[in-house]
Amino acid sequence: MSSLHKSRIADFQDVLKEPSIVLEKLRELSFSGIPCEGGLRCLCWKILLNYLPLERASWTSILAKQRGLYSQFLREMIIQPGIAKANMGVSREDVTFEDHPLNPNPDSRWNTYFRDNEVLLQIDKDVRRLCPDISFFQRATEYPCLLILDPQNEFETLRKRVEQTTLKSQTVARNRSGVTNMSSPHKNNTSQALNEYEVLPNGCEAHWEVVERILFIYAKLNPGIAYVQGMNEIVGPLYYTFATDPNNEWKEHAEADTFFCFTNLMAEIRDNFIKSLDDSQCGITYKMEKVYSTLKDKDMELFLKLQEQNIKPQFFAFRWLTLLLSQEFLLPDVIRIWDSLFADDNRFDFLLLVCCAMLILIREQLLEGDFTINMRLLQDYPITDVCQILQKAKELQDSK
Repeated sequence: MSSLHKSRIADFQDVLKEPSIVLEKLRELSFSGIPCEGGLRCLCWKILLNYLPLERASWTSILAKQRGLYSQFLREMIIQPGIAKANMGVSREDVTFEDHPLNPNPDSRWNTYFRDNEVLLQIDKDVRRLCPDISFFQRATEYPCLLILDPQNEFETLRKRVEQTTLKSQTVARNRSGVTNMSSPHKNNTSQALNEYEVLPNGCEAHWEVVERILFIYAKLNPGIAYVQGMNEIVGPLYYTFATDPNNEWKEHAEADTFFCFTNLMAEIRDNFIKSLDDSQCGITYKMEKVYSTLKDKDMELFLKLQEQNIKPQFFAFRWLTLLLSQEFLLPDVIRIWDSLFADDNRFDFLLLVCCAMLILIREQLLEGDFTINMRLLQDYPITDVCQILQKAKELQDSK
């Protein structure tokens, strides 16, 4: 470890040990990258994402309260409905004239159960293939949820729901445009997709199963948006960071902490996932156009070249912005980018500058390339040095 790195760690420790943390100092340090040693990144993210307050004295009580609240969510949204479903059909009283499996009433518990299953199946499909370049999410967590795995609780777990649920007439994939990608089960082997990664034995949980539970509870608590494809790519880096915390006491609660940090982050970016808001000033279309307007201001020649080739920001910036660049770089690089995003007080304005910097850094290739070559460059971004990109984005920010 270099003396410079040791000095940066000491700087973070000095800021974080204050009874009342000075947010501006923490942001300034974090913008240039947060060391992972000693759980510094995990702690800084929790503060920057407004999960932990600036007053250190209140951390213990707030963490206990929030983690207890998450346990309550597990009981109310997974365990209790699971017990009810396990008991459904045991007696004829469970199927009544008022409430039965074919009841179209949206308030019917059967209707709710089937609707939740559609959401759950899409979540399950997406989280099983989370970060395929690393094995982390397929490995067993050291801290499986005891509430869920308690052998005394005889209920239908999410794992059982997925295993037992089949859509007879069609396979449904829900993306941000609503329910789409409907196909015949004869053309889409659902069982093969579900077995892409084998589940672990009873008593064990893979990390992707924990992420699945986080997303399912989020969907239940936020029915207006529920789950939209791509949210898994947002929660993945958060959970990975907290679940690899060197502090075992905090690592044990990675699921609950991730849920609340994800919820806070989604409160800031959820409009990107709502199609009806696309053309509003808070929608994704406006933000994509902002990337091009910034590029026009910073590099007119490159802007005109992309306009001439009719390369619209929707072709590449939609994914960049919606998923916070999580699909453009390897996980460690995504985490480094997020250090800077979370640290900036106008964090998503800075994201627009990062996207603009990514274009400018490959300007020579884009100016020489034709439509096909340029689309390939933009959809498979060639630069892997994220520090270079962040430095360029900071230069653009300072030149305003």
